[in-house]
Amino acid sequence: MSLLKRVRDVIAGVSMQSPSRFAVLVFTAIIFFWSLLLWLPISAADGQATAYHEALFTAVSTICVTGLSVVDMGTHWSTFGNVVIFLGIEVGAVGVLTLASILGTVVTRKLGLKQRLIAASDGNALRLHRGAVSESQAVRLGEVGGVLVTVALSLIVIETVIALLILPVFIASDDYQHWWDAVAHSFYYAASAFTNTGFAPNPGGVEIFAGNAYFLGCLGLAVFLGSLGFPVIFSLARWVRTRQHLGVHVKLTIVTTTILFLLGWLVIWLLEVSNPKTIGGHDAAFGIFTGGFLSVMTRSGGFANVDINALNDQTIVVMDLLMFVGGGSASTAGGIKVTTLAILFLAAVAEARGVEDLQVFRRRIPVDVLRLAVAITLWAVTIVAVSSILVMQLSGAGLREAVFDTISAFATVGLTTGLTAEAPPAATMVLAVTMWLGRVGTVTFAAALASSERRQLYRLPEERIIVG
Repeated sequence: MSLLKRVRDVIAGVSMQSPSRFAVLVFTAIIFFWSLLLWLPISAADGQATAYHEALFTAVSTICVTGLSVVDMGTHWSTFGNVVIFLGIEVGAVGVLTLASILGTVVTRKLGLKQRLIAASDGNALRLHRGAVSESQAVRLGEVGGVLVTVALSLIVIETVIALLILPVFIASDDYQHWWDAVAHSFYYAASAFTNTGFAPNPGGVEIFAGNAYFLGCLGLAVFLGSLGFPVIFSLARWVRTRQHLGVHVKLTIVTTTILFLLGWLVIWLLEVSNPKTIGGHDAAFGIFTGGFLSVMTRSGGFANVDINALNDQTIVVMDLLMFVGGGSASTAGGIKVTTLAILFLAAVAEARGVEDLQVFRRRIPVDVLRLAVAITLWAVTIVAVSSILVMQLSGAGLREAVFDTISAFATVGLTTGLTAEAPPAATMVLAVTMWLGRVGTVTFAAALASSERRQLYRLPEERIIVG
């Protein structure tokens, strides 16, 4: 037996026995590989090796499509380094579970049942009971191949369209003397926006376009599409072709995302319209636009056309909440996901009305989905709380800055008060772990819970306790 075949058999065994563990191992290995690439002298503009903790942090932020940085992304990296980061963004956009499914397929040369479950769920509840599969996601198991194709096509088509839309802005800018630089940066920005990363390859970043509503609008559109989730994009594309019925997951994702976007737009604008350092410093029309731009960036975008640290405390709290929720399941966005929030809200409404079942769009939501939503939320709150305390302890930062940057890291947003770039290495490593947990933790946790249900042959006596 050849060494290659032995390695393939070992990997195949791990991927089939524990898909979630395989996904984490693959994702983590990719992060360390990318950190080594960014550590090389050829990756830095000055030809000197980047400090490894900075290379590692950038690799985590890249593969987790976060956008937080401890170096100046526009000046620190060479052309080779920027190519490495661009490719890392695309790899991270595929997603930890979908990526593991693809690699598992390559190794085993077929898409097994467990790999199909992973690719289909990616944060949605699946129940395995006596070998039977109960699906509660937007995409059926037989359509997983279509979803994987949609992932690739979405990345290529949407990023290309966005790049072509913003290319004239770069060509018209005095900061670009060569057309090839304009083309490269337009594709970099398009990828960074659609993958909800928020990196900028040019000195000054998005600030040099801070007054360009067209450019910012294109970035906002890309971020919004990326935050919907590949199953939603797949279902919408299928609906356009066949007018096939949209599932509850798709409807709930679109409705909840739209409500959060509009509500965030209104609240941010109202809170900042009198702040001369942010929205109040713009004319009325552009101030309204800025409110919407900041709202969509809290989905997980990471771009900002105002100084985040100049925002009012009330606005910071609102953005904390919006970032914590994030975008859609199986998307390039982070957070606990909009459907998780929707399920918790529906449960509260059902309890207030005295209705036993969770109902939405004339469908009943299984109770195990609610349990999963509660577990994910508690997991997320614990991560953010512990990480915020550690960051405050290690950096000496205040609660306002520490919580904002920690939530931004966990939800893979990339917005910052400036703390991340100024924090000591120990604090940035805490944020790096937070990014990693935010990207793979909730999804893996959800997949593990969904696939680990045990059949219990008896029920214990019931006794109520006082809550609330």
